[in-house]
Amino acid sequence: MGGVNFRGTRWEDGNLIFEFERLGDAFIQVLSNHKVEVDVEKAPEKVLVELKTKEGGKVFEAFERNGVYLAVEP
Repeated sequence: MGGVNFRGTRWEDGNLIFEFERLGDAFIQVLSNHKVEVDVEKAPEKVLVELKTKEGGKVFEAFERNGVYLAVEP
């Protein structure tokens, strides 16, 4: 069964990007929950999640709730 793996973070144009990878087939995916914490010296303009898949990839924006950024794959 496939899953989502965290690959790291990077800064791009003031945005903090969390990089994930899913290489399994879409129809065998299970719901997954990942908690990732990073220390930053400044607040990002946006927090983005980049998900790379066998079919290509997608980028979506995280939203802030009570000081924590959350993201849900659309």
